[in-house]
Amino acid sequence: MRPVPRRTLPAAAALAVASLFLTTGAAHAAAPVAVPAAAAAVTAPDIPLANVKAHLAQLQSIATANGGNRAHGRTGYKASVDYVKAKLDAAGFTTTLQQFTSSGATGYNLVADWPGGDASKVLMAGAHLDSVTAGAGINDNGSGSAGVLETALAVSRAGYQPEKHLRFAWWGAEELGMVGSKYYVNSLATTERAKIAGYLNFDMIGSPNPGYFVYDDDPTIEQTFKNYYAGISVATEIETEGDGRSDHAPFKTAGVPVGGLFSGADYIKTSAQAQKWGGTSGLAFDRCYHASCDSSTNINDTALDRNSDAIAYAIWNLSGATTPPPAGTVFTNATDVTVPDNGAAVTSAITVTGRTGNAPATLKVDVDIRHTWRGDLVVDLVAPDGTAYRLKSASSSDSADNVIATYTVNASTEVANGIWKLKVQDTASSDTGYINSWSLTF
Repeated sequence: MRPVPRRTLPAAAALAVASLFLTTGAAHAAAPVAVPAAAAAVTAPDIPLANVKAHLAQLQSIATANGGNRAHGRTGYKASVDYVKAKLDAAGFTTTLQQFTSSGATGYNLVADWPGGDASKVLMAGAHLDSVTAGAGINDNGSGSAGVLETALAVSRAGYQPEKHLRFAWWGAEELGMVGSKYYVNSLATTERAKIAGYLNFDMIGSPNPGYFVYDDDPTIEQTFKNYYAGISVATEIETEGDGRSDHAPFKTAGVPVGGLFSGADYIKTSAQAQKWGGTSGLAFDRCYHASCDSSTNINDTALDRNSDAIAYAIWNLSGATTPPPAGTVFTNATDVTVPDNGAAVTSAITVTGRTGNAPATLKVDVDIRHTWRGDLVVDLVAPDGTAYRLKSASSSDSADNVIATYTVNASTEVANGIWKLKVQDTASSDTGYINSWSLTF
């Protein structure tokens, strides 16, 4: 990551945004989830941690053999490019080595295109490959480079043929001010820039005292990463430390939708963050940031593994169809969830994908709750951003059984894609029930 002068804001001023979680109650004769293909997240391959670590070991060896670093203009950087390029060439990618000049030295961007897909809709993922001169740069940014490389190789192993065209990139001279990525973006004709549907950036994803930070630039990309982390019950926060300091910035300036992940640099982990993620409060996320100790021992394997899997999840889920499902598409959860008698609220979740823009002003919510005194129940629809829409209030005079009804919600201010929840609470004693099923119709 590109260095900047010391901050004037303390680390505690960083925004903390809780990730979305899937909260379920005890199952009541659980039934399969009946969700159409358009609603389900695409299954991405697991990215083997051992493979990512093997790439990092090679980058460490390259640095060791070339003066201890892989910096722009040094032999270690070109050797790093050659290593990545050889892997991609062998895997069937079309690779391009783009040269530029910075600080009197030749720099290189490596760009790899996977054959196929709609060339007018390009999904890119990238990471800077250079280190600072002080050290090998294994977390900054061997980690992001290795995660992107292994995801690209997973595309090849799977023979993946998405709708969008896939392009991967490894940038030079990021540490000098995002020189390589700026050169790439500025070299593109306006028509070519317009073809890039999204750029995903991965700069430091294995910090030894890690946090889990998600860029909040493009809502669809942001929600995709949040969906992944919600699925593994890991909270995230909005990324602020590196905002504008890495290779997504030139793309964003050019109007390309951007997003990405970050595990933290020299900001200090707070006690609240340590409680949420583990690690040590009062210490930097990466105490070896831009230092000689940023070596192969300066990596948290859990963070590296999770973030590498998240890269693949995003590539697979963002590279499919761009046209929204037709009007009337139904997303359903038919897994039973017990509603405790006079107890805490429970939720049932539906993941909506494949939509563009916001939800409709006439979002249809079909609810089937089996209960022996429906007047006890309070029912809400909870949008992906946490906004709750009251569907039904409690009423002591409503003694009928069950809530089987259709509600219409004006959800036009909500992003359609994401995790929607049906929240149900029993507010009185003596009667019991469960969520039988519910659905959203767009």
